[in-house]
Amino acid sequence: MIMPTDTSSRDQPSTLRKLKTYLITGALVLGPVVVTIFLLWTSFLFLDGILAAVMNFIVRDILGIAIFGERPIPGLGLIALLALLTLTGFAAKNVFGQLVITRGQQIMNRIPLVNRIYHAVQQISQAIFSGHKGVYQQAVLIEYPRKGLYSIAIMTADTKGVVQEALPEDSISVFLPTTPNPTSGFLLFVPKKDVIELNIPVEDALKLIISGGTISALNDKPPRLQ
Repeated sequence: MIMPTDTSSRDQPSTLRKLKTYLITGALVLGPVVVTIFLLWTSFLFLDGILAAVMNFIVRDILGIAIFGERPIPGLGLIALLALLTLTGFAAKNVFGQLVITRGQQIMNRIPLVNRIYHAVQQISQAIFSGHKGVYQQAVLIEYPRKGLYSIAIMTADTKGVVQEALPEDSISVFLPTTPNPTSGFLLFVPKKDVIELNIPVEDALKLIISGGTISALNDKPPRLQ
């Protein structure tokens, strides 16, 4: 007499593997979407909140326009911020506006401690928004954290001033981003002879850093799941 074969135990591992594959695939598909939406929404709330209280007070309490009752009008602060930035840029292009801005900068530079913060933020803003091609435009390899191990870094500029004078060799300044958050990292001064230039855009180098090496610099597609 032939006994029936129980295939349920053999099908169970295969089913679990498929469910695991579906779960990981779903996370890879929805994960970036959810994170992107979250970051956009958080940025919107932050920018909108800068002038939201003032604008809602003007519109609701002074002008008497209560579209949402006692609740603040969403997006009103962001619109006011964009308008303020546009008007400031327009004023900066005029003679009178330049005089006002110059006078304001002089006042900021005369306040102790505030002048240091203001000067640092001003330099960072100019580096980001000035459109200079030389800022963060070259991906390189350096030996870090020890000889024989290599890390991807972003070359920023030639080392100059007192730092270069204190170094025994001609060096460059590089920013070494951390994984998976490239906004934090280390500023390193590396001899030029120890720097290996990479023939890839900075954006591709950052993709490689953020993904922890799972996304190739030549292929930005995620690894295929079996």
